[in-house]
Amino acid sequence: MNKIVLAVLLAGFGTQLLKLIIYFFKHKTLSLHDLIVTGGMPSSHSAFVVSLTTIIYLEEGVTSVFVISLVLALIVLRDAFGVRRTVGEEGMVINQLLKKVKLKTRSHFALGHTPLQVFVGSLIGLGTSLLVYFFI
Repeated sequence: MNKIVLAVLLAGFGTQLLKLIIYFFKHKTLSLHDLIVTGGMPSSHSAFVVSLTTIIYLEEGVTSVFVISLVLALIVLRDAFGVRRTVGEEGMVINQLLKKVKLKTRSHFALGHTPLQVFVGSLIGLGTSLLVYFFI
């Protein structure tokens, strides 16, 4: 299998599996919804894009494809703990206000990631790509 595809899949889905394991031990329960929920430790978004950028660099060096993946990674990483986190915090406040005025609505929001969650996801992505490149 192509090392780029393998590294990205292992990093992203491995991180999502790790997130489910952590969630189960923390809450002692899992549901089908937990498979697709966003946010939490570690960030699978970060693992995906850092793995992609790292393995492309290792396989091809500094090429146009690497630069495109680097720009994509920077945008995703910044968005994960910046915009998405802020929007999630605002969603929590809106829900509190709706409860206070006793307005019943069905709202859903994703909290986004803390910088630590993004950092750990990035380390997993980096490590996965290094393992795939050097040992597979």
